[in-house]
Amino acid sequence: MSEVRRNPTLPTAKPPVTPDTEEFWKAAAEGTFLGQRCGACGEAIWYPRPICPFCHSTDTRWEEFSGRGVVYSHSVVRRAGGDWKGVTPYVLAYVELEEGPRLMTNIVDCDVERVAIGDAVEVVFDDTGHGSALPRFRPVSTSTED
Repeated sequence: MSEVRRNPTLPTAKPPVTPDTEEFWKAAAEGTFLGQRCGACGEAIWYPRPICPFCHSTDTRWEEFSGRGVVYSHSVVRRAGGDWKGVTPYVLAYVELEEGPRLMTNIVDCDVERVAIGDAVEVVFDDTGHGSALPRFRPVSTSTED
């Protein structure tokens, strides 16, 4: 189980919850990162959906993903509007999960100038205040302190 932060530093809009994503958002609010796996071809699936994008099977099942991955690609956003205007600079990134899929997210709790492709990251959830939490990622601590 991962941390659910009650006072996020970035805007946390309420996500659209559908029957296909309801289980994911419920787990996220509790600090658990769920993904799906196809029972027919074995591929890990992101984003949650009822049909495997690889083999088109409807035999998809939920499983707990590790919440760990690496930065696949990223950009530092320096100018933004709306709710995001006052929080620049921030990092927008694709994270490649240990299970294989890539997802777009933010890298938080970091020096935005030091984020690099290949950095190890772990999930942290930011509470939306609406019964859900958004998965974001932070650098894995390299400290050996307990």
